[in-house]
Amino acid sequence: MPNFLTTTTAAGGLGSTVIMLVLMIAIFYFMLIRPENKRKKEAEQMRSSVKNGDKIVTIGGIVGTVVNIKENRIVIETSADQVRLELEKWAISTNETAAENAKAEAKKAQEAKAKAKAAKKAEKTNKE
Repeated sequence: MPNFLTTTTAAGGLGSTVIMLVLMIAIFYFMLIRPENKRKKEAEQMRSSVKNGDKIVTIGGIVGTVVNIKENRIVIETSADQVRLELEKWAISTNETAAENAKAEAKKAQEAKAKAKAAKKAEKTNKE
């Protein structure tokens, strides 16, 4: 087999290998790294926006109401017996109060959109 054929095949194979490697890294970034960073940022924002009176759930499953906020810690009340626990902020899994408020806002926006659509449809019908 002539030497020039093996040289071009090896060079072509190297180029396609580099392209495939770059493509795999790009897919890995967009499918795994970027969404994970976004989730971390949202969780940190949620934890920093916790305020007194919010109902939260910890990563251990403890449900309570925030009664005191310190720099890196929170104090929650877990029951009618007023049992208080001091936890690190990173232990907050969800803020149920904020989630309920967000759902209510979304529902109001959806209702307003539906009313606007109905009004537009009625206006169009009246013109005809």
